[in-house]
Amino acid sequence: MDSLLIQRHFSRNILLRLLVFTLIAIGLLYWNRDFIDSVYFQNQLTHTGYVINGVIAALFLLGLLSVILGLLHYSREETALQRFIDNMESGGADTPLRKVPLHSLISRRYHLMAKLFEARAPINHSALASTLVAAESSRYSTPRYINNILILTGVFGTIVALSLSLLGASEMLENSVNVGGMGIIIHGMSTALSTTITAIVCYVFFGYFNMKLSDVQTNLISGIEQVTSNYLMPRFQVKTENVLYEFTGLIRSLQGLVEQMEDSQEGLVALEEKMMGLVEDQAGYPERMLAEMHALKHILAEGFRLSEK
Repeated sequence: MDSLLIQRHFSRNILLRLLVFTLIAIGLLYWNRDFIDSVYFQNQLTHTGYVINGVIAALFLLGLLSVILGLLHYSREETALQRFIDNMESGGADTPLRKVPLHSLISRRYHLMAKLFEARAPINHSALASTLVAAESSRYSTPRYINNILILTGVFGTIVALSLSLLGASEMLENSVNVGGMGIIIHGMSTALSTTITAIVCYVFFGYFNMKLSDVQTNLISGIEQVTSNYLMPRFQVKTENVLYEFTGLIRSLQGLVEQMEDSQEGLVALEEKMMGLVEDQAGYPERMLAEMHALKHILAEGFRLSEK
């Protein structure tokens, strides 16, 4: 794992950072509760500020929930990738998916490359990497969308609030003693201020962790591609250089086999020469045996005074 340029437990660290920042934000809100009460809740003549700020807060919470779910998902993926690397480096190359979830990204990459290898199909690492990036980019499109429109909701609230102020100004101009017109103007300016503050604060907070979610995603994809290059490609990819190397080794083996066959042929020739010599030596053996039998018969006949017939 140390040889790979990826950060361990990156998503878990971002989750801890999110928790700390949330606690700090809650503490700041509580510390400035008087200011928040005066800006957001006091002297509100209409529900416009409540509605717009509520929409901004709802979008913020929805996006933050998506970011948290994404970080939890990538935390599990990082754990699966770490187990796969540990299996490969601990000598478990035959069981690299031991304790690795079946639906994890690294498990699916391994099974895909194994199927391509069994089908004798070429493995294009660049195509696999592009496909993974495209799939993961489309997974969390909601946080990106919320991050893009969050600041616009504040602008929308400002425009609506200024429209209220203009209505109040119109009523005040129609009747110089109309106090309600001045109240609407003040209410509109307060609403514009509150919606702008809400949108900016939510955008800054959410934008940071949305960026970190992208960093976690990039870190994980980088780790998977490095594992593919370091462990999977040498195992499943068949390159021309590898084929030539194996073919050269096969030729060397054949040369050794031919030399052994030549040595065996020479041994057979020598054995044949020895057998021919034995045959030549044994060519006169029956005659010699017959002569010796006659001699033995003659000796026995003389010794026992028998007729040689």
